[in-house]
Amino acid sequence: MSAEAADRVAAVGSSRPSTPLQTSWFEFLLDGSLLEKHLQKSNPDPLPVQLIIQFLEQASKPSVNEQNQVQPPADNRRNRTLKLLALKVAAHMKWDLEVLEKGLTIPVLNMLLNELLCVSKVPPGVKHVDLDLSTLPPTTAMAVIIYNRWAIRTIVLSSFPEKQTKPGPHQMNIVLEGALRLKKDFYVHTLRTLDLLAADGAANGETESSTAGLRISTDELHCQVHYDLGGIFFQQGCTDQPAFVKASDHFRQTKELLKKVNYLFILIFVMAATLSHEILFICIFQLDLTVHVHLDEERLAGYWNACRALTGNCDPSDSQTSPYDKINSLVRAHNYQAVIEAFIKDNTTRSLPNHFRRSVLREFLYKVQQGETGLDEICHKLCVCNAVRDAVEGEVLSVRFQQLLLKPSKRMVDFILEVCTRSLEKERPCETSRRNMANFLKTLCEGLEELPLVFVVSSHKLFMELLREEERKVLVEQMRKRSATINLSAKPLPSFYDIPASASVNIGQLEQQLILSLEPRRIRQILFELHGIAERPYWRVNSKWEVPSDYINVILSIKDNLTKDLVYILMAKGLHCISIKDFVHARLLFSACLELVTEFSPKLRQVMLNEILLLEVRAHETMAAEGSKERPPSDLVSRVRGYLEMRIHDLPLRQVVGEECVAFMLNWRENDYLTLQVPPSLVMNNPYIKLGQLLASTCKELPGPKESRRTAKELWDVVVQICSVSIQHKRNSEGRVGLIKHRESSMGILHSNGATFVSSPFFQEPLVLTTLISLFVRLHSIDDIVNEVTAEHLSIWPSSLPNIQAVDVEAVAVTVKELVSFALTLNPNNQSWLVTQADIYFVTNQYSAALNLYLQAGAVCSDFFTKTVPPDVYTDQVLKRMIKCCSMMNCHTQVAVLCQFLREVDYMTAFKALQEQNSHDAMDSFYDYIWDVTILEYLTRILSMVIYSGGTTQNHIIHIKAIGQTELNTSNPEEVLQLAAQKRKKGFLQAMAKLYF
Repeated sequence: MSAEAADRVAAVGSSRPSTPLQTSWFEFLLDGSLLEKHLQKSNPDPLPVQLIIQFLEQASKPSVNEQNQVQPPADNRRNRTLKLLALKVAAHMKWDLEVLEKGLTIPVLNMLLNELLCVSKVPPGVKHVDLDLSTLPPTTAMAVIIYNRWAIRTIVLSSFPEKQTKPGPHQMNIVLEGALRLKKDFYVHTLRTLDLLAADGAANGETESSTAGLRISTDELHCQVHYDLGGIFFQQGCTDQPAFVKASDHFRQTKELLKKVNYLFILIFVMAATLSHEILFICIFQLDLTVHVHLDEERLAGYWNACRALTGNCDPSDSQTSPYDKINSLVRAHNYQAVIEAFIKDNTTRSLPNHFRRSVLREFLYKVQQGETGLDEICHKLCVCNAVRDAVEGEVLSVRFQQLLLKPSKRMVDFILEVCTRSLEKERPCETSRRNMANFLKTLCEGLEELPLVFVVSSHKLFMELLREEERKVLVEQMRKRSATINLSAKPLPSFYDIPASASVNIGQLEQQLILSLEPRRIRQILFELHGIAERPYWRVNSKWEVPSDYINVILSIKDNLTKDLVYILMAKGLHCISIKDFVHARLLFSACLELVTEFSPKLRQVMLNEILLLEVRAHETMAAEGSKERPPSDLVSRVRGYLEMRIHDLPLRQVVGEECVAFMLNWRENDYLTLQVPPSLVMNNPYIKLGQLLASTCKELPGPKESRRTAKELWDVVVQICSVSIQHKRNSEGRVGLIKHRESSMGILHSNGATFVSSPFFQEPLVLTTLISLFVRLHSIDDIVNEVTAEHLSIWPSSLPNIQAVDVEAVAVTVKELVSFALTLNPNNQSWLVTQADIYFVTNQYSAALNLYLQAGAVCSDFFTKTVPPDVYTDQVLKRMIKCCSMMNCHTQVAVLCQFLREVDYMTAFKALQEQNSHDAMDSFYDYIWDVTILEYLTRILSMVIYSGGTTQNHIIHIKAIGQTELNTSNPEEVLQLAAQKRKKGFLQAMAKLYF
């Protein structure tokens, strides 16, 4: 009993309930009546297309003779029956190419249709163009037509219209055009006729099977053939303009025949109720014929519109003319102003799709590139119309429109406002459209460089209608971001703000200057003036001014309102400057704030000292990230130590300051302080110090003997507890039981912030990052050997966990990805991190990205493969994963080459890869990199079989040349063979790098 049959028996004997068993392919060989019963099911499992694949796969498997040599598939009864079964399934599907193309790959469908040609007795070795279809038996002619229809459809569907370097598929055109000249009904094979052929070994195209098949009417076949020919002529039109006329004619005839067939279909239904049983039977038979017109009618309509536009065969005054045709007619008539007017009107009706509007703009831009004059303004106006349409619909504005705003004229701004106004002229525009338009107008203000133009927009009636008064203040913030060259300490843009005075206008001017200024003395002066006009909280002027929640209560408790505003604003502006790495202004603002609070609040003084320390730490770490090798000054290190050891009662402390101070010590290898000098009480009370100490100790001991790994085990235990969760059941508001995750807090370190610290982007020291990556990789892979991710130093961590179910696996997976991604931003050439990142992509089935990184890892440690890649980088596991990546991307020739790189060549995988017919790599370009003679000999046999079956000899010549090279002679000394292999390894890896980098 086979293993597959044994599995089925075991499954049947199981007492557990299960889904119905899938019928295996070999069961159809054992029971001749099973196939038809299976296909009649409402939901057959496997599906018909899956059966075709299984039958043809089994029938095309090569055999192995007694000398263990691979032979072509045997021409025996079993394989012939399997091929016939595949044809029967396709016959049951009534040879619907639409369905077959969706379910089968091109090689499999090619094999199927070649079998159809064979059983239909198409003369072998004769070109189809030389066949006279009118003299062939009906099923024979139909087989030729189906094959050529599929060939043309494949060319059309798997390519894009482009300039062709070779002539188009004229042979297939001629065959199908010949089919259109036949004015008779056609017949195609059914399950019954295929059985007749199988029963009568001498049956040929002239036996009963020729006219006993499924009858296809002339109109139905011609309708389908016209559609397919129209597609291929349309594709050829970009290099052969008259081909568009031919395509248009074929699509016109397709539409006429489709209408005729559908009319007959409807007529039969209408008449069926009044007809006799005999006539009704005939009508039903006739009705069954209509299932053979399988067209994508939307695609046909698109083809028809495109052909009318390209050939100019449409009249804009015709009431039946589509909006597309009207626009194209206006363009051909050079009535460009009417095109613009149509686009503006369409902003309210929205009958033209956005992609069509953009294509019209691209056509005008192409004309400008070709030298047509006077079209620049037309392009600008069309771009504006499209941008307003996008804005109203909430879409992202195009880059071209953003570029247009760099140097606009007042005339263009007026046109933009006109289009905006007319685009909202509907009786009741929806609120969403109004809000989208309001946002567009604000974006417009932000994009304009010249302030007079901004004033034109902000004073426009539509702007005043759509935006509330408080929203208009956003414009000021946008102006601040507009240019880094504005002198922010001076009174900004007087031409815009010198408006005739009133108290409210003066306050508005001062508030705008307050927002824009970064000079502490100017900020203080503005606040004095504002408080002299009106006493109110000016720290609320800008909603984007934010100070940490830890400090908010201390600042807002200041009794003097002017001082409160000043402290809040200075701190908020300083924090913003740090976030954009403007450390010069940040120091000025923080120094001024420190000087101010020193006068009245020791608590706030210490807060500012802590924030200035964080500023200096970040400034130095930013310099290091940009390439500076300068160590931090000793006073900065001393201040960091002082902060870590500081204990002041009731002082608000920000978590991020402590985190970054510990990370700073680790980044600059102040490990002796963390492991030997830090006070024990501090270690017990400060979780970040504890983690920093464990990390420092572990890094100091690497690689170290086993007995010195106690700290690594302790670090492991702490991180495991951080990443562990307990599951508690709790009913939600709907009464259902849900799972709520709660982090354990048996140690002070194990609160939710611990996980953010160990995966924070503050660490920049390579050894610290490598240690953290190694730890999380081990934790990620500890219960998943199959999807294991590799990293350095994995051996220092425990190999098992007593309670793996308690670990938050998702959080660990996310942490691994973030750590490795961040590490590679610091050093993109770290081969260990590259392999780890590649493994992450591999286990998440991102094979192209994984292969790219495996190749990068090899390149960085071999001077772009000019040297041998170290074996500890390209281990067998890495090579096997590279092989699988290539296999999953259908690059089977690359698989065969890589199989040679393994310590023991994987011949079975290489042989299987070379048998694959659906290879997406340039096969013959990689044959030169095969040095293993056994693989080359197997390739010889494979290609010989291809030639024997009528295939090309080009690949055969290439690989015969490869196997004939003297340096690959097995009689050569081992050194010569090794040099030959290294030469090919180098060339192959460099070729792969060019492909995937």
